[in-house]
Amino acid sequence: MHSSRRRSLRCQFKVITLLFAVLPSLTLLGATRPNFLFIMSDDHAAHAVSAYGSVINRTPQLDRLATNGMLFTRCFVNNSICIPSRAAILTVKYSHMNVVTVFNPFDGSQPHVAKYLQAAGYQTAIIGKWHLFTDPTGFDY
Repeated sequence: MHSSRRRSLRCQFKVITLLFAVLPSLTLLGATRPNFLFIMSDDHAAHAVSAYGSVINRTPQLDRLATNGMLFTRCFVNNSICIPSRAAILTVKYSHMNVVTVFNPFDGSQPHVAKYLQAAGYQTAIIGKWHLFTDPTGFDY
């Protein structure tokens, strides 16, 4: 892997770690905590959503969410296969540190984003396809 990519990933991990470290203290200061809604859709390239510039598809509700929220415009995927990519998104780890193939179950005992959000006092939920061969952990619903 290129050193610039490694630096970028380390930076992303530090930002995420800092975010989850700061969230609990925001409520102590009386600040309003942000809500998070993460929508993941399988098999949709960036050109499938008009917020990313598609001229083929019109997705006005997703565009509205992107305008009022956050749109990832500079990201890459190491493994686009559904199970390893879901595990990587949850844990911020490369696929070989999680689920190596589509047949390995996800280790739900390890720390991941939903557990960090719960520890910060958030209610968490997952709706839709889990597909990690284990029961979800870190989710209230």
